Amino acid sequence: MIMRRVVLTLSLFMALVSPALAVNPGEALSDPALEARARTISKELRCLVCQNQSIDDSDADLAGDLRKLVRDRLVAGDSDEQVLDYIVARYGDFVLLRPPFDVTTALLWLTPFGVVVFGGVGLWLAFRRRSVTRAPQALDSEEKSKLAALLNETTPRD
Repeated sequence: MIMRRVVLTLSLFMALVSPALAVNPGEALSDPALEARARTISKELRCLVCQNQSIDDSDADLAGDLRKLVRDRLVAGDSDEQVLDYIVARYGDFVLLRPPFDVTTALLWLTPFGVVVFGGVGLWLAFRRRSVTRAPQALDSEEKSKLAALLNETTPRD
């Protein structure tokens, strides 16, 4: 009984968190090979409205238009590279979910490595400072007399 509930709960959870594939049945091409190529290309293109989804996952009207454009270009006989080049020529590198590494995208690609390097150096410096032990210094005469007075005090015990 408990196992059945767990399986049901996990199934419901997986159904809720799975990506919503936004390709409408009317958009799909009749040729399965062309449709597979269209889906592959669509997963590489960013929805310009949502920006964190591919056009394959987005419900936005513009994403639907881009999916139709991809399929139209494939039906016209373009290769996958030609389709991507055509869309990049129209919308720029921003439309690619994985933009190429060049001068304009260098900051985008190098920032994560910089964060890791600077974070590692910062942690190394912090731990190095903590591990440095300072040599104990001798007490001066005033500190010695205060310590002796504290040690000689009798405190009542309960």
